[in-house]
Amino acid sequence: MDLKTFDEFRRSARRRIPRVAFDYLDGGSGTEVGLAESVDAFERLRFVPEVLVNVDRIDLSRSLFGRDFALPFGFAPLGLTGLIWPGADRFLAETAVDRNMPHVLSTAASTSIEDIADISGGKSWFQLYVAADEAVADDIVDRADKAGVEVLFVTVDVPVPGLRMRDLRNGLQLPLRPSLRLGLDIATHPAWCLALARSGMPRFANIERYTDPSASAGQLAKFMAAQSSGRLDWAVLDRIRQRWPRKLVIKGVLSPGAAERARDAGADGIVVSTHGGRQLNSAIASIDALPAIRAAVGPDFPVLLDSGVRSGEHVAKAIARGADFVLLGRLPMMAIAGGGEAGLNSAVDHVADDLRRTLALLGITTVDELAGCQIPS
Repeated sequence: MDLKTFDEFRRSARRRIPRVAFDYLDGGSGTEVGLAESVDAFERLRFVPEVLVNVDRIDLSRSLFGRDFALPFGFAPLGLTGLIWPGADRFLAETAVDRNMPHVLSTAASTSIEDIADISGGKSWFQLYVAADEAVADDIVDRADKAGVEVLFVTVDVPVPGLRMRDLRNGLQLPLRPSLRLGLDIATHPAWCLALARSGMPRFANIERYTDPSASAGQLAKFMAAQSSGRLDWAVLDRIRQRWPRKLVIKGVLSPGAAERARDAGADGIVVSTHGGRQLNSAIASIDALPAIRAAVGPDFPVLLDSGVRSGEHVAKAIARGADFVLLGRLPMMAIAGGGEAGLNSAVDHVADDLRRTLALLGITTVDELAGCQIPS
C-alpha cells in the first residue's frame, strides 16, 4: 500500500468514510486547540544527535509488565470503532498478535472482552470506564479477570464527557438518525455502507448484558452515557485495586501529584494522556507534562504516554522524555479508516521504520539509549 503517513491516511479516510464517522475519529473537544497542541508540542522538540557511531543493527524491542515486545508502541483503547470501520477491533487485536505488540480494548468498543481475549490468546489488555453502578463496574472487572486480561487500564479523566462540537453539529447518536444529509453522506461512501450492512449497527458490546436484551443501539448508548460517573475518586480506585488481581494502570494522568498518588495507591503504572485532545481543551500536552511526572515518580515506575503521537520520531521523543512505552490511538484507526487492514499494517511498518531511522540518525542502536538523548528545553 502506498499510504504510509498519518496525513496520507487522514486524507484517504476523509474520502472513504462518512463525515459523521470521520469527525468522530478526527475531532477533539471545544475549539480543538488542545488537539492541535498535543501534536504541535511534539513538533517543537529538537534532538541533539551524535555521529560516528556504528548503527548497522537497530533493536526496537522493549519490555513492559513482564512481557517482551517487538516494538515500543502499541494500540490505545478506542470506543465505537465499529462506527469508523466495521471489524476494526479485530483488525487491531489480530495485528497486535502478529506483530507482538500490545492492544488495549476499550469498554466502549464494538467487540466484547471475551471475543478479543480469544484472539489475543490470553494476552489481552483492557481499558475500564468505571460505571456509576457499582455492580456493573465490578462485573466488568470480573469478566476481564475471567477472560485472562493481563493488564487493566482504569480511565480517570472522564468525570463528564468532553464537549465534542463536531459530534454535536453532526447529531451523532446511535442508532444513526435518518436524515437527508446523513442519507447522502452514506450513499456517497458505498464501501463503508456495505461493510456496515454486513456487520450491523455498531453496539457497545461490553455493556449489552447490563440492559434489556431487546435494547436498541440507541438505548445502549443512553445507558453508556448514564454510567459516566463524576464520583470516581481515590476510594473507588482503591476498591478496584483490591478487586483486580493483576497489573493495574491509571490512564489520564497529567499532574505530578496525581502520578505520585497513583503509584502510592498501588497502581502498577500510569498513562500520561489528554484523551487524544477529547476532554479538557486547555489541558497541557502529554509530551509537555511527561518530564515533571517522570521526575516525580522516579526512574523505575512504568509510565506510558498517548495523545498527539503521529510518527516514529514522536515515539522516540516520548521515550527520550521519560516514557517507557507509547500507545497509538488515532494513527492506527485512521489507517484502518483510510486503508482497511492493509492500511493498518502499512502504518505499523511506517512508524517502526521511522523509529528505526530516527535511532540511527541519533547515533544509537537500542530504544533504551533514548533515555540518554539530549532534547534542549
